[in-house]
Amino acid sequence: MLHSMSTTVESSSERSADEVNEEIRALWRRSGGTLSVEQREVYQRLVLEWASAAPQSAPAA
Repeated sequence: MLHSMSTTVESSSERSADEVNEEIRALWRRSGGTLSVEQREVYQRLVLEWASAAPQSAPAA
């Protein structure tokens, strides 16, 4: 189920990487593949939130 996109980014402790990824995908679907300036700003914030929420893997030995 997709929720409406918020204009503020919640901290990574509040949302999982999967939840943020769902919002990123919804943004692209709604935009039709071309982001406006405002949508790009939202996208950039979401990507940063996703990166901080995504599990970090240990480097291979």
